[in-house]
Amino acid sequence: MGRSDLERLSREELIELVLRLQRPDKTSRTSSKPPATDRKEQREHSKPGGAKPGHEGHSRMISDDPDAVVDHRPERCPCCGGVLHGDLPAEVVSMAERIELPEMAPIITQHRRLALRCPSCATRVVAPVPEAARGTPFGPRLHAVATYLKTFQALSYERLQAALNDLFGLILSQGALMNLLRRAQGRFRSGREVAVSALRRADVVASDETGVRIEGSNAYHWVFRSAEAVVHQASPTRGAIVVRDMMDGHRPAVWISDRYTAQQGHAAEHQTCLAHLARDVAYVVEASDDPVPWRLQFWLHSVFALAEHVTDLAASTLATKRRTLDRQLGAILATPSRCDLTRDLQAKIGRARHQLLVFLDHPGAVEPTNNGCERALRPAVVQRKVTNGYRAMWAAEGEAAVRTVVDTARLAGAPIFGTILKTVGA
Repeated sequence: MGRSDLERLSREELIELVLRLQRPDKTSRTSSKPPATDRKEQREHSKPGGAKPGHEGHSRMISDDPDAVVDHRPERCPCCGGVLHGDLPAEVVSMAERIELPEMAPIITQHRRLALRCPSCATRVVAPVPEAARGTPFGPRLHAVATYLKTFQALSYERLQAALNDLFGLILSQGALMNLLRRAQGRFRSGREVAVSALRRADVVASDETGVRIEGSNAYHWVFRSAEAVVHQASPTRGAIVVRDMMDGHRPAVWISDRYTAQQGHAAEHQTCLAHLARDVAYVVEASDDPVPWRLQFWLHSVFALAEHVTDLAASTLATKRRTLDRQLGAILATPSRCDLTRDLQAKIGRARHQLLVFLDHPGAVEPTNNGCERALRPAVVQRKVTNGYRAMWAAEGEAAVRTVVDTARLAGAPIFGTILKTVGA
């Protein structure tokens, strides 16, 4: 905009322009932007990490089953110089552990086929090809380690190749690694189908998605979550067709997501993620002096406080509190404001008003936020930033299958690597 354009603006338009320029930039606290995008000076003035005051401290647990125990006994009394014999009773006053990793080297087993000459008829007899010599020369644990490092530690092929060489002395080409990973990922297909079947029976489903690069083009990594399953899906589109294909006609009682249109209308009721709205409200609170955003922020604090005790209250009490909250929200949304940010916020919340307190009708079964899906998507976001996406669709779909099986198993407390090794070795 040049000087002549500014001269043609009215007084009200100039005021509005100045106010817009004075508004603060959005941060991870006031929007869905990742923390890495925050300004350096904001990070320097942020609160220090670590436990909060009053938080109970934690220390590393002493092992219940050590590989070796070494007792250190005093030999002489420092007072009289007397000898302290080994048969004297002793008490343990402290324990310290030293933890070390064993030297890591691949175990290589050569299978040799031998030929013998029959002493009766002189026929040359060759041993049959052993099962271990068929197919890949790499064992299940090597497949599991490579899958873990590639999928959950976001190593590129080059870095994975270097890690296997440096840690285990294994020299594998990137082509061999690609084939190895493709074989391993195939083992997770049946487990993914089980998780999808569980998702299609769920009463409450949450969903979210994030952008990713596949074969050099923009694509999306979706996640669907229920109490029994977590399903990841790689797709070239962000449209509602992904949800319809995943659910295959199943219509849950409640769907949890943000306000993105493609994730709407897939269940009898919809719970909008209140964490997204809280960030939008926080930005308007920082950007304006209008009292309405402050009232919305206090209202959300009341909702979150109620959500922490939702399973402890009777249905009648929850119904009463819901009516009170709805009445308070109606008054806030009806409050006139001259701030355009406030009016936009009121309109956004007003459109989703019937989706904000659905969790109160399903105590303990429906969360007020979609943080579960956001946590499930976070490793995919890290992978995108570190490796810049996938070279092929089969790799994206294969990693989605691995994450599906592992994240579903983690709902029951299963370890990541243990799940991978069990699946690959099955």
